[in-house]
Amino acid sequence: MVTALWWIRRDLRLSDNQALTAALRAAEQVVPVFVLDPRLWRSPYVGARRLAFLIGGLQALDTALRARGSALILRAGEPATALAALIAETGAQAIYAEADVSPYARQRDAQVAAALPLQLTAGVTVHPPGSILKRDGTPYTIFTPFSRAWLALPLPTAAELLPAPEHISTPLGLSSVPWPDLPPPEPAFPPGESAAQRRLTAFTTSAIYHYAEQRDRMAEEGTSRLSPYLRFGMLSARQAVVAALNARAAAATPAEAAGAATWLNELLWREFYAHILYHFPQVRRESFRPALRAVAWENDPHRFAAWCTGRTGYPIVDAGIRQLLATGWLHNRARMIVASFLTKDLLVDWRWGERFFMQQLLDGDPAANNGGWQWAAGTGTDAAPYFRIFNPVLQGEKFDPTGDYIRRWVPELARVPRPYLHRPWTMPEPVQQAAGCHIGRDYPAPVVDHARARERALAAYKSPVRSDAL
Repeated sequence: MVTALWWIRRDLRLSDNQALTAALRAAEQVVPVFVLDPRLWRSPYVGARRLAFLIGGLQALDTALRARGSALILRAGEPATALAALIAETGAQAIYAEADVSPYARQRDAQVAAALPLQLTAGVTVHPPGSILKRDGTPYTIFTPFSRAWLALPLPTAAELLPAPEHISTPLGLSSVPWPDLPPPEPAFPPGESAAQRRLTAFTTSAIYHYAEQRDRMAEEGTSRLSPYLRFGMLSARQAVVAALNARAAAATPAEAAGAATWLNELLWREFYAHILYHFPQVRRESFRPALRAVAWENDPHRFAAWCTGRTGYPIVDAGIRQLLATGWLHNRARMIVASFLTKDLLVDWRWGERFFMQQLLDGDPAANNGGWQWAAGTGTDAAPYFRIFNPVLQGEKFDPTGDYIRRWVPELARVPRPYLHRPWTMPEPVQQAAGCHIGRDYPAPVVDHARARERALAAYKSPVRSDAL
């Protein structure tokens, strides 16, 4: 019998899985295997919540495989060694896996391919990196031209989505290592393909039509919350895009169509950042823009600690960080606000924030997280200009006008009157007393004055720009 390994990495699903489909077409027996890689497990960028979500997704996948006559084989160790041992046990002639884009993933796969019959397929993105280039053969570094080129290609359709197999024949008697002992997954994000499919259906038949006007309201359930599922491939990128396109086509009004188009645009940002990381792997180590690699970051550890614990004295910033700490997820508008505050108001290196996010986020993705942080810091490709600095008070007033988001995540401000909620340090003493919130005791005073911090940031950013120009 011809046997193949299906090496699972970021494709924890049976439907629309190009690597699994290729293995099933090539072999009579397929061995689904996930390797607990110690380099990833012990990485300083890893987080316990994300690991728990991953393991929960693998367990859900194992259940789905067992219903089809198969089972997930869990091994541990260096991937090349673990896979070689499994090939020796099964006589497998090939390994099929989805190609990934991070520098470590590409290095790992090159090492495996040098020793073992590894076949890589597409799937992490709709269009694999290298397939969307400018006329001169160079990669796009600005989102809008990239998105136009992406949309000019044939759009995926439901007919292209690969069905989940009804049966998978897997050799018997293969051993697995025990499941890692981790805390249970977050209740708000049940792991697995079935949960991803339910969430996709619910979003693309309702909330997607209001996405354009609701997505920035942090207190509203206006976003898809599908990012953790896309991160681990519990939902394919192609199916998400097809769902967005179908929702746009089914829209009853131009406003509803705009909602679906706006969500599709966010999926294209995910594609864009994956392409950027593939073509420019150095962005994991340094700023994309050479002119801003010499910013004189202050990196005050006390201010960084205040930011990490949601104790900066700016309610919208603290609410965002506390949501992240409590749930492992953060509203996208809040991500931009807290990232701008760290890099511009506190002048802390964006790499500090990037690592902190990776340690906390369920959806922590090397490409998207790096792209988002460099955008906020003004150091990346297609980034916000360095002189565009979010005012945390105005951001809060605009995107949390009722204060519901702040009151939920910063309960010590729950009784603060709305006129003072976004700037509680301006409360007169009698108001503080009536609200049960004394600034400096119950809730911190601002760690910096925004107006002064803004001027300091502009000076720090201008200096390396001038130096680079000379």
